[in-house]
Amino acid sequence: MTVTGTTSLGRATHLSCRECGTTVELGPFYACMECFGPLEVAYDFGTITRERIESGPRSIWRYRDLLPVPETVTEIPNTDPGFTPLVRADNLARELGLKRLWIKNDAANPTHSFKDRVVAVALAAARELGFKVLACPSTGNLANAVAAAAARAGITSYVFIPSNLEQPKITTSAVYGTTLVAVEGNYDDVNRLASELAGEHDDWAFVNVNVRPYYAEGSKTLGYETTEQLGWRLPRQVVIPVASGSQLTKVDKSFRELVQLGLVEGDAPAIFGAQATGCSPVATAFKAGHDVVKPVRPDTIAKSLAIGNPADGPYVLDVARRTGGAVEDVSDEEVVDGIRLLARTEGIFAETAGGVTVAVLAKLLREGKLDPDAETVIFNTGDGLKTLDAVSSVVGPAGTIAPTTEAFHSLVNGG
Repeated sequence: MTVTGTTSLGRATHLSCRECGTTVELGPFYACMECFGPLEVAYDFGTITRERIESGPRSIWRYRDLLPVPETVTEIPNTDPGFTPLVRADNLARELGLKRLWIKNDAANPTHSFKDRVVAVALAAARELGFKVLACPSTGNLANAVAAAAARAGITSYVFIPSNLEQPKITTSAVYGTTLVAVEGNYDDVNRLASELAGEHDDWAFVNVNVRPYYAEGSKTLGYETTEQLGWRLPRQVVIPVASGSQLTKVDKSFRELVQLGLVEGDAPAIFGAQATGCSPVATAFKAGHDVVKPVRPDTIAKSLAIGNPADGPYVLDVARRTGGAVEDVSDEEVVDGIRLLARTEGIFAETAGGVTVAVLAKLLREGKLDPDAETVIFNTGDGLKTLDAVSSVVGPAGTIAPTTEAFHSLVNGG
């Protein structure tokens, strides 16, 4: 693969090291050559107005001026995700004792998770950078998104998953015709293999490895959309599930960018992270007051969050502390309760990551760490149809009856 000096990624100007500040030209780079710190995209935004954004398509491309994508991005085949519903959750708020609660429901994306956002940006950037193949290591949702986006774009894809992944996520990746590879071990083992393969195949874009700086920027659109859908108003507090931690840090970045650009007024919200206890290295570090995240071996039903060595873990700690938030964890039993509570109160069936988020929201309120009077947004990042096993043993028919009204009345009246 050859990267030329004519690369055009909109208003993105260069890459910058998050640790030492070293700058690098735009290209297929993800680690600083000076300190090996992670790189992220820097911009010269110029003037951006609400009117320009609002005149754009009802997808993440309405925010293309804020993303590392070419100006012609809407003309190139992609899954065009985004502008998912922001649901006012009065029933859940009443049950938990919150004054005003919203749910950003990203299960409405093309492959039913927020990963469509990051993959769409990664694909647009990867094509501009000259990559020919799309690939990823994944805990499931990313596999779905990469396989679908590659199919839409008409390019080859390779997807690597842990061999014990939930069956629905395996099926909903393989159906797109990708080369799906199940790997013995957990996500961290899969990720190591992907990193080695990225070094061997210089025309393969591993979206969350060698084009990670561009991929990660896609999560900013969650923050942009939420703010626009609130009438260009920042929420006061948000709760976000944490796997690698990139989503949380980029949502924080989006809020700060909106303030800096004068598109909104006020301070960025307090940001809270949510993990399952069986894979909670960031929550553990936060509660212990540590700056370093110690890797763990995941053991939780929330497999989409089961990253034992989260790349952005230290930055999640920074964001939570800087904004006055926290990082909390809940048991698998609480995760299941969270899934059922959200479904029962708001008619939204979330995957296990959503159950983690709802359960952490409830726990933060119980422990007085969240302000019940402040406007709150939580993020549901995936569809419950992908993790049916999490609840299949605890829900089902109220009973089996003969096809008679007498049998029905007997059942519902307890007789």
